[in-house]
Amino acid sequence: MDAVRLVKLSQHTLAQSRAVLDIVGEAWQAQALAQAIGGHLAATGPPELRSEARGLSEAGGRGCAVLDHPGMRRGGIRAAQLTEVADPAGALTSLGALLGDVSMALVSVACATDEEGLYWQCIEAIDAADESSDRIRGMLRRLTLREQERSGEVLRDTATGPP
Repeated sequence: MDAVRLVKLSQHTLAQSRAVLDIVGEAWQAQALAQAIGGHLAATGPPELRSEARGLSEAGGRGCAVLDHPGMRRGGIRAAQLTEVADPAGALTSLGALLGDVSMALVSVACATDEEGLYWQCIEAIDAADESSDRIRGMLRRLTLREQERSGEVLRDTATGPP
């Protein structure tokens, strides 16, 4: 399944989540998705993204590690369905928005809980989501620069005309 479609599915599921375990589960799913998209782009994405993509994958992995989810929901690990990242910029933009939503949901959980362990898991997961978001912004900047360079080359080529 394409990355953008998986991210949209995750956004929808997070928006429908009301119970604490469901929200924590969706935060875990989002971090797993960041790990998978980062890994996919590190292996097959544009060369200028590969280093940051590895960092995104590692940050997503750390985000999964800090969340103590007692068991995945019946649907399993959504990120395992990732088969392609057809539109890297679109996937990264959507993933960044999802991680922002996850952070806000985790803030709500952290503020509402009396369990110290859950509180600190949420805080650490918010930090991991922020780190993933930083990586995403860096990757989007690189993609924008690449497009600007390509546009400049096209303009230079059309201005000089055929030899």
